[in-house]
Amino acid sequence: MTVADKTVLITGASSGIGEATARLLAQRGAKVVLGARRKDRLDKIVDDIVQAGGQAASMALDVTDRQANEDFVAFAKKQFGGVDVVFLNAGLMPNSPLSALHVDEWDRTIDVNLKGALYGIAAALPEFIGQRHGQFIATSSVAGLKAYPGGAVYGATKWGLRDLMEVLRMESAQEGTHIRTSTIYPAAIRTELLDTITDKQTLADMNKTYDSYQIDPERVAQVVAFAIDQPEDTNVSEFTVGPTIQPW
Repeated sequence: MTVADKTVLITGASSGIGEATARLLAQRGAKVVLGARRKDRLDKIVDDIVQAGGQAASMALDVTDRQANEDFVAFAKKQFGGVDVVFLNAGLMPNSPLSALHVDEWDRTIDVNLKGALYGIAAALPEFIGQRHGQFIATSSVAGLKAYPGGAVYGATKWGLRDLMEVLRMESAQEGTHIRTSTIYPAAIRTELLDTITDKQTLADMNKTYDSYQIDPERVAQVVAFAIDQPEDTNVSEFTVGPTIQPW
């Protein structure tokens, strides 16, 4: 199957990589279902897609709520009759040194980045097993491939996501459920990710890096489309995406 006519659920879809992916996939004929907390932003994106001749729907979604993830899958089935792909893209990055002890931010990061992905998988996995096809795509980070000072908790969630997606792929192969997985490791991408950083020095350092290197989220959206577009018998499991000039 190609991108066209697939129903693709996208979390964290109100801006950045999620928004760019929704717009691109809709242009290529996918039926996109957008989820995020900011429903007003989702509605604007859906309106744009529909006015351009695409198919889209949206629902307010807090990925840290397990029931909300199940409702999101049910909503997609009601709107478009099924689920083919889930793009686990919601995330935040309130980086700071461990010594700053921003423990509430640690908890929130784990809840969104890791537990949110687990809840998304739990909501769609029974559908994929039952229909014997499906695809999970997850946004990790280059911080899920190497360690960065200031990013201990964020990196821990992204390393965890890497393992989660790889084990999901292996178990599906063993069980014969034909579920594909792809994990994307972006470097500096122009998104709202830095808005969640409250530590002043960390924010200043990250702004300097991003101002020097960041590229548009459409670059990552193109990778998502590539992963979906592969034949059903082909799994491309990992992509690292970033600016050519950034030594990440």
